[in-house]
Amino acid sequence: MLGVNRELKKLQESGKYIGVGLVGAGQMGRGMISQIASMQGMKVVATADINLESITSAYKHAGIEASDIVAAENKEEADQAISEGKSVALTDASLMSGLDGVEVVVDATGVPEVGASVAISAIENKKHIVMLNVEADITIGYYLYQLAEENGVIYTGSAGDEPGAIMELYDFADALGFDVVALGKGKNNPLNLAANPDSVKEVAKEKGSSPKMIASFQDGTKTMVEMNAVANATGYVPDIPGMHGFSGGVKDLPEIFKLEAEGGKVQNKYIVEYINGVAPGVFIIIASDKEEVNAELKYLSMGPGPNYVLYRPYHLTSLETPLSIAKAYLSGTPTIAPYKGMVAETVTVAKTDLKKGDHLDSIGGYTVYGQVYKYEEAKAQDALPIGLVNSNLVLQRDISKGEIITYADVEGGESSLIWELRRKQDELLKK
Repeated sequence: MLGVNRELKKLQESGKYIGVGLVGAGQMGRGMISQIASMQGMKVVATADINLESITSAYKHAGIEASDIVAAENKEEADQAISEGKSVALTDASLMSGLDGVEVVVDATGVPEVGASVAISAIENKKHIVMLNVEADITIGYYLYQLAEENGVIYTGSAGDEPGAIMELYDFADALGFDVVALGKGKNNPLNLAANPDSVKEVAKEKGSSPKMIASFQDGTKTMVEMNAVANATGYVPDIPGMHGFSGGVKDLPEIFKLEAEGGKVQNKYIVEYINGVAPGVFIIIASDKEEVNAELKYLSMGPGPNYVLYRPYHLTSLETPLSIAKAYLSGTPTIAPYKGMVAETVTVAKTDLKKGDHLDSIGGYTVYGQVYKYEEAKAQDALPIGLVNSNLVLQRDISKGEIITYADVEGGESSLIWELRRKQDELLKK
């Protein structure tokens, strides 16, 4: 197969393009629309968002003329507009996967319940699905991955998101036969378990981001979720619940990931971890038992060994998502998927003291944060997965700050699609 750029160029020269349907015109979606507008062989033919103005603004910033933007209210209008080369705006995301001109669907909502709906609809309509929704992936991704295979389409996480960037490093080193000791990412802000939309309001305003999103970064939930996705893709596990969160620079990583008995800081090999001090990069730690390989690595200035670090100092989030779209369509290859099943689980922990009758809210909210565990440890505690949290859940007892919330502690999730799919996944895992 040619490089993705050359394959896309060939597609363009043949008069064709990959029709992309995007759900979510927030920060990630807007950037993706503009990036794809600069590419060959690919076009965002339809975008869905509850805010129509967000879509039209994103299209206009991508250089699309107002006369080429069509707000469609049904499938017939949307299909007609796409056939005429227009860019469609939808407020009803349920229409997306049924459109004739859409070949790959991208979920960029970041909301687990919405992601579940988008993914199921895409797969049932025989469309490839790219998830920029790691929260949904760690909750029901294994079920969706299996369902996609049954339907002959690709289910994949996104290039540019940290799990995808880590997976690319892992695949590179694993293919070469290195002993991949650890997989990790940097965290670009101090851990603050109490972070909430009010405490991060000014930071969110400065960055032009949702306060909930910023709070989910600061309280560590996003980091837990991302490394959970890596665990489910590779089989690697957190060394301890919540991971260690060591501090250090890139040059410190080989020593940090030595075992404690060898002067390092970790208890086990084959782990996922985050480091304060290397953001916005991702990394893997490799080793070799071959004398000549170690000699070559030292010659190449990779350090004295026995551990060496492969470090990527950037990840371009949704700007790289088009590469996952292209790989899914052109070669039927996921960037990252939960190949190993449920290896880890991000459990729900009380952010503050909560009372019986209280409603939970959401990731990045006021009531809970996530902490990653080995899956079997979480299961043994009947821990509630963070991706199942929503405002319909009502506590059945008082919960202390820092306490894990269990399935038995809540009521109100039965009508949720993601809860239904999680039950199906649990049944699948029993087989």
